[in-house]
Order: sequence, then structure tokens, then C-alpha cells
Amino acid sequence: MSSKLHFACESVAADGTRSAQLITSAPQRLVVAGWTGRDAAAIAHHIEELEAIGVPRPSGVPLYYRVGANLLTQAPAIEALGEQSSGEAEPVLFFARGEWWLSVGSDHTDRKVEGYSVAVSKQMCAKPVATAAWRWADVAHYQDELQLRSRILEDGKWVSYQQGSLAAIRPLASLRDGIFEDSEEGCFMTCGTLGALPNARGEGIRPAPEMEIEIHDPRLKRSIVHRYAVQPLPVVA
Repeated sequence: MSSKLHFACESVAADGTRSAQLITSAPQRLVVAGWTGRDAAAIAHHIEELEAIGVPRPSGVPLYYRVGANLLTQAPAIEALGEQSSGEAEPVLFFARGEWWLSVGSDHTDRKVEGYSVAVSKQMCAKPVATAAWRWADVAHYQDELQLRSRILEDGKWVSYQQGSLAAIRPLASLRDGIFEDSEEGCFMTCGTLGALPNARGEGIRPAPEMEIEIHDPRLKRSIVHRYAVQPLPVVA
């Protein structure tokens, strides 16, 4: 049984008036959409950066990984086995109270396990998600303007880890419709990500003790931000 999630959900009326409501959702299905880049060169780049850390090429694009809905969490910290896991900011669509909502989450993944099975690696880690959301119908027509960002705590400083717009990701509605035949209460999907920005050492995808994820709406000048810490668990032989 999955835990309930609570979202402060904002809607925008035709006259621009904003209203908020608290929505509680018990996740029933969670799908992680992978290899969702809209540009072939961007997909190739992401495949190459994952290959650099031992992840095999996908059998096709996009791919849909079904993982346990109970992995979703809004906790300020998650636990992960060892120190080889890392997160990545992703737009998150979910269905609640008869409509779709947009938030931001992190597809936190065990990178060592990813080297032999992406599907298994997706199941290994909790999936942080923010506590706020926007009505999807309000932003769907200008989704390409939405900005996706992340920062990580590295060497004691917050550094930019990902930066770009949703124009780099396939239209979210098409990704959603590629796996969900019907809209059902409690359906959640993470919709893909952007490449990691390398640090001074040339490292791309890499672990960090803390991560901050954000989706920004420049048209309405609003953001959804979520920060979480990673607590490594000892690996016992």
C-alpha cells in the first residue's frame, strides 16, 4: 500500500485569477518514462553520458519503466544503499480529482545497478516529488516555455546540475498517452530529464549528498521547488 501524498495545487482562471486547493493522492501506479528527448542529438548525448558510467544503450525510445508506486515520497531525506546513486529533475504528471496535474520530481537511481539493468535500478531508490502542483490544462499549451532546473551540493557549495526547457523533452501529453490508456485516480508518471552539466573535473552524472529540483513557469513567474538529502546506507558483503 502506497503512502498518501499531499499537494498544494494551483489553478488559473480565464481572467488570470489564481486559486489553490489541497489535494491528497494515494499513488496507485507509477511509470518512469525514459529516453524522452525530443531531439535525436540530445538523446544520443544522454545515452553517451550514461554509457560513460557503464549503462547499456536502450532497446528503443522512449521506454516506460513500471516501478512501485510506494517509492514516491515527499520526505526531506531518502535512504539509498551505498554512495553510487544520484537524482535527476523530471516533470511529473499525476491524475487526481478528475484531472491531470504537473509537479516536479527526481528519478533517483542506483547508478551501479543501472550498469546491468536500468529497470532494476529504477526500482532501487525512492522517488522524491514536490509538495505543490499546477493544473496541467493551464500550462499544456505553452509547456515548451517551462524551465527545468536542478542544483546539487558539491564540495560544500550549491552548483547548477541541470538547466533547460521542456522543449527538449517530448510533449508530455504524448508520453502520458503512450502508456496510460485511461485516466485513473492515482496515476503518476515522471517524464524524462535533461543532461547533467559537467563540473570542473569533467564529471557529468554524479552522486551528491543533497539535491534541489525545480520547475519554473516564466510566463506566470512561479516555481515549484523541492530539496532533499540522501542518506547512504552501508553495503554489507
